[in-house]
Amino acid sequence: MEISGEHRIPAARNQVWEALNDPAVLQASIPGCEALDKESDTTFTARIVSKIGSIKARFNGKVDFSDINAPHSYTISGQGQGGMAGSAKGLARVELEESGPKETVLRYTANAEVAGKLASVGSRVIQGVVRKTADDFFRNFVEQVSGGQASADTAAGSAQPTAVIKRLGWIIAAGVLVAAAAGALMLL
Repeated sequence: MEISGEHRIPAARNQVWEALNDPAVLQASIPGCEALDKESDTTFTARIVSKIGSIKARFNGKVDFSDINAPHSYTISGQGQGGMAGSAKGLARVELEESGPKETVLRYTANAEVAGKLASVGSRVIQGVVRKTADDFFRNFVEQVSGGQASADTAAGSAQPTAVIKRLGWIIAAGVLVAAAAGALMLL
């Protein structure tokens, strides 16, 4: 499963970088995130509750950052376990580019795998959850980074992923951005 996307954030690149590495900002941005703890400079653990189709589960995950080139890019790898619901693991590349003094373009590419009951959910259901989760994450993240000053157009209009093939979304946020990031979305 693969996802890639781009999002314009109304903040300087250093500010966006710091937010992407701040557990409090990420926890407030990731839908269903109950806990996000920084174990080291390169490792986070998370607990996320999510519902995909008829499957609702609490996922415990771990995310590791590598290939760090602050404040330009990094790679996020992670995995999450949801008990009977199944598991997910993934890898995402996140890149930040200054588009102006107070605008940053966040680009991400992520690959993820799901197993267990989650793998049996239809791709259309997963795709819908991914879109909604990515939209929610970026709206929340922009609000966190801009101190609530972002316009509704900026937050909602630019959060659309440029390409979505199947993906489990931010359940893997513990495992793929911070995937969608972003994502991430992992953390993109």
